[in-house]
Amino acid sequence: MPSTKPTAIRFYGSSDVTVTGITIQNSPQTHLKFDDCTAVQVFGMTVSSPSDSPNTDGIHLQNSQDVVIHNTNVACGDDCVSIQTGCSGIFIHNMNCGPGHGISIGGLGRGNTRACVSNVTIRDTTMHNTLTGVRIKTWQGGSGLVQGVMFSNIQVSEVEIPIMIDQFYCDGSKCQNKTSAVAVSGISYQNIRGTYTLKPVHFACSDSLPCTGVTLNTINLTPIQEKNHLYEPFCWQTYGELQKPPHLQ
Repeated sequence: MPSTKPTAIRFYGSSDVTVTGITIQNSPQTHLKFDDCTAVQVFGMTVSSPSDSPNTDGIHLQNSQDVVIHNTNVACGDDCVSIQTGCSGIFIHNMNCGPGHGISIGGLGRGNTRACVSNVTIRDTTMHNTLTGVRIKTWQGGSGLVQGVMFSNIQVSEVEIPIMIDQFYCDGSKCQNKTSAVAVSGISYQNIRGTYTLKPVHFACSDSLPCTGVTLNTINLTPIQEKNHLYEPFCWQTYGELQKPPHLQ
C-alpha cells in the first residue's frame, strides 16, 4: 500500500463501497480518502474541521472510477473534494461546501508526472465562504489531460474566486517555469451564480498548451464590495464560447 498523509478513514483497492450516516470531525489531515477504488457511493455524511486547519481535505479521490457523492456537508481547511489523477466517472451533486477551498480537480502533474482525469460532473451544489468555487489546477512540467468536465447549477456565497483554471499552480514554494503542461479541454460551466469577494473568473492557461473547448453559459456573479479590493475577470490562453444570460443579451 502506498504511503499516505494522516487520514481519518481510507479505502484502498476496494470496490462496491458505500459510506453513509457518519460524521468525521477534526482529522489531522484528509478526512475520507479513496485510492484505487471503483463503484463508490458517499451520501448522508458530514465532514467538520476549522477553516484554518491546513491540508484537511474533506473527500480525496485518486485512481478511482465510478464515484457518486451526494447529500453531503463538508466544512474543512482545504478542498471539500479533491479529485486527483486516474479518476473518471465522478458525479457529485447536492453537496454543501464551506468553509474550505471549494471543489478541485488537481493539482495534477507535480514533479513532471503524467496525470489524467475525465468524465466529471459537479452539479446542484452550494459553496459558502470558500477560497475558490470550482477549480482545475495543474503544475507546470506535467503531462496528460483533463477532459469532459461539467460544472452545473452551482450557488456560491462570499467565495473569493468562484471559477478557476490554473495551469501555473504552485503551493507557495518557488516553481520553475516549464513549457510542458497537463492539457485541459472540454470544460463546461452552466448556471454558476452568487457572490464573490475577489475575482469572478480566473483562467490562466499555458502558452504552449492552451485550454480549449471551455464554455460558459448563464454565469451571474456579483461582487461584495466591502470585502476586498476587487479584480476584473482574468483570461489567458483560454478558448471556447461565452453565452450571456437571456436578460443580458
